[in-house]
Amino acid sequence: MTAHAIPADLQPVEPAYRNAIRARAAVFWVPIFLVALVVDQQLLATTPVSSLLPVLAGAIGLSAIMVAPDRIYRRLGYAIDGRLLRTVRGWLFHTDTVVPFVRVQHIDVTRGPFDKLFGTASLVVHTAGTHNSIVVLPGLSPDRAAEIREAIRSEIRADAE
Repeated sequence: MTAHAIPADLQPVEPAYRNAIRARAAVFWVPIFLVALVVDQQLLATTPVSSLLPVLAGAIGLSAIMVAPDRIYRRLGYAIDGRLLRTVRGWLFHTDTVVPFVRVQHIDVTRGPFDKLFGTASLVVHTAGTHNSIVVLPGLSPDRAAEIREAIRSEIRADAE
């Protein structure tokens, strides 16, 4: 495993997920940048810190839109192994979650506006218990999310019989 990628035994999510992350980041950061411009022009124009606020907001926003999505994508993976779903994400805060199918209570496939725009979906697994009782695997193709949901559902039915 390299320092900047998911373990080799995991499958990556859809490459289009990077664009969905970028779009979400842009929706967040562009208004912040615009507000910073207005505040700078209205309140800070004659001060020694003139232009500092929009430059900072722009630099942070540009980084969040251009750099962060690639890093998030490279560190997100999953595996289905018999009776387990494993999800791995994060770099600074690394999370490796294993969900035994017998703990699954119900499964959803969700698609928000950006997911629909970029052709991705999220698998949401609700489990028994309180800690990590909801495990979300974003960035799947809608077909793959439905396929995983059906595989887990089939396994749950087999255990119930």
